[in-house]
Amino acid sequence: MNDTPGWASPGSSPSDGHRPGTGDSADQQGPPTADEGVKWSKDQPPAGQWSAPTGAQPPGQAPPSGQGWGGTPPTGPAGGWGAGQGGYGGPGPAGGWGSPWGGPPPAAKPGVIPLRPLGVGEILDGAVSTMRVHWRTVLGISLTIAVVTQVVVILFQGLVLNDVSRTVNLDDPDVSPREVFRAMGSMLIGFGAISVIALIGTVAATALLTTVTSRAVLGRPVTTGEAWRDARPQLPRLFGLIVLLLVITFGLIVVGAVPGIVVAAAGSGTAGAALVGVGCLAGGVVAVWLMVRFSLASPTLMLEKQGIGTSMRRSTKLVRGSWWRVFGIQLLATIIANLVSSIVGLPFTFFGALAGGDGVVSLLDENAGLGWTFLVVSGIGSVIGSMITFPITAGVTVLLYVDQRIRREALDLELARAAGVQGYGTETGAGG
Repeated sequence: MNDTPGWASPGSSPSDGHRPGTGDSADQQGPPTADEGVKWSKDQPPAGQWSAPTGAQPPGQAPPSGQGWGGTPPTGPAGGWGAGQGGYGGPGPAGGWGSPWGGPPPAAKPGVIPLRPLGVGEILDGAVSTMRVHWRTVLGISLTIAVVTQVVVILFQGLVLNDVSRTVNLDDPDVSPREVFRAMGSMLIGFGAISVIALIGTVAATALLTTVTSRAVLGRPVTTGEAWRDARPQLPRLFGLIVLLLVITFGLIVVGAVPGIVVAAAGSGTAGAALVGVGCLAGGVVAVWLMVRFSLASPTLMLEKQGIGTSMRRSTKLVRGSWWRVFGIQLLATIIANLVSSIVGLPFTFFGALAGGDGVVSLLDENAGLGWTFLVVSGIGSVIGSMITFPITAGVTVLLYVDQRIRREALDLELARAAGVQGYGTETGAGG
């Protein structure tokens, strides 16, 4: 593994449950020859004690703690095995056999997460810790992207959508169907444009914050310039990936609605409407199932420098057998992010309505339009909310990717070597 966030090539780390780096040394070592066998000292310890020969240690001096075969004599009954500290139970701090039976030693933690399979709380804590430890870089990236995208959204809402909303009064009984469809089409195009603007901002934030989170796992700082230089070559592919996933999602919903639309066009309006609802629901379920399977494609594309198709296949392979777990963690992170964003943005929304002079009631009037004061004040709340939600959602996705690769491909061994952890995976048996 090199020092870049790309870590390891997917071809060298199959996601089939095999854990590379474990067991190879045993296959390569043959049985000891007569010349290489263990040579015991002539001075053996008294009966009832078990310790390694001291070798070059001066007479009467005990070996260092944690080295050899026990460190201290067993304290169990009649010198039994495994009682007290020094019992025969597991690797000691320095690779000896001096720890009691009490589970494996703590995993190395060079960065924001321990290098072992993670729990839900550790994934969420890792995302928050990344934001806390690298707050200058994380908040700088989030603030810049949120401000740029929100300024464009405010201008578009104030200059385009307000004019569209005032063009036709949809509550007017004398309005013609053509005018209604034209107004609705213009509004849909406007909201679609806002969605595209937000999508571009999300893509940029995801790309840059993926690099930051991957470095945080190794315990290494990263500047905004370094994150940009590393992420820039993959930005077009990442944008293409997200657009493709959106097309798949809406395509499945539309396909599910087609039978109902056909039935409604044939004259059975009630049955057609019911069939449209059922079809959209079925298409939405399939879309959610696919989106969870492809949810790790974004960090795969950014960190492994893969193409769109390869990243989607890799994500499917990593999620296989863990769909519900990945879905639950992603759903929890989304709920937390949206809740935080709503809590932050709601006061700005009400204050903006009051400062605009029309009051909160104006928000319920679809034909009143949105004043510039309201748009600016509520936009400030959206920027602050995005500064918090961008790092959480991107961090959880990246750490889920890391966790799945640790579970399936022993990525913890690669990460430990890249972070400079000495002896990781040999003495401690890490990665299990």
